[in-house]
This record gives sequence, C-alpha cells and structure tokens, in this order.
Amino acid sequence: MMKRKDREKDAAFALEVLRDCEYAVLATANPDGTPYCIPVSPALIGSSIYFHCAPEGRKIDNINNNNSVCITCAGRTKLIPEKFSIEYESAVAFGKCVIIAEEAEKVSALLAICEKYANNKLTEFETAINKSLRETCICRIDIETITGKANI
Repeated sequence: MMKRKDREKDAAFALEVLRDCEYAVLATANPDGTPYCIPVSPALIGSSIYFHCAPEGRKIDNINNNNSVCITCAGRTKLIPEKFSIEYESAVAFGKCVIIAEEAEKVSALLAICEKYANNKLTEFETAINKSLRETCICRIDIETITGKANI
C-alpha cells in the first residue's frame, strides 16, 4: 500500500514510465531468501516486460528457482536542492518471470529492445540476430500488479 496517496498514479502512467525509462532494476530472490537486484534494459510489449541477458548466471539461477520478481524504474528526475527534494516519476511492477524458448517471441522481444535502445541501427538487426540469437536469453515478466508514483 502506498503511503503518499497524493503522489499515486494509475497503471497507465506506470506503464508509460516503464516504457520510457532508460533502465530498470530487477529484484529476484537468492535461494537463501536474500535479495538480488540488477539493472536491466526493459522493453514493453503490451503489458509484458521483456529484457535480455546472458543465458547463465545468478539472475537466471534465481528466476529458475523462484520466478516471482519485482522491477522498478525512475523516469524524469530533477533535483531541487533549495527544497531538499527531487521531482520524479517511478513505476514498480510485480510479476512472474518466464525464460523464453520460442524463437519468434525472442526475435519480437529483441526487436522491441532494439527499437527502444538502438533505433538508428535497425538496418543491422537481422545480421545481429543471426549472429547472437542462440547465445541471448530473453525473459518476459508477466505483470501481476503495477503502481506509479510522481512528485512533479
């Protein structure tokens, strides 16, 4: 439950912040229950969040062990030192993370990621896909709840 109801925004706002953010922080749980957080480059397709990563490592081990995740991001920010404050937009989403095996969904997700982060290199997309698709892991977060917040 959000403490500052005056800053609460709806799901559409939160999805927009997530769609536009430069990066987000993914939280997973280690097998012993301790948290593990790592930055990812998310892309939104519908109401699902996709990110790419290496096919092995702590993040993937954690997702395989417990696929409940949280992802958070901040949008536009502006420091206001004279007020000891900051203007911001943020989104926090909870959901289940699935490692994608189906090639068409992987390509679709990678295209969305490239459109967001490397739009000026789309002419090279097919070559890059042919070179690295097998070595690239794609994860999808199926959002269960999402909240937005802003101080603007």
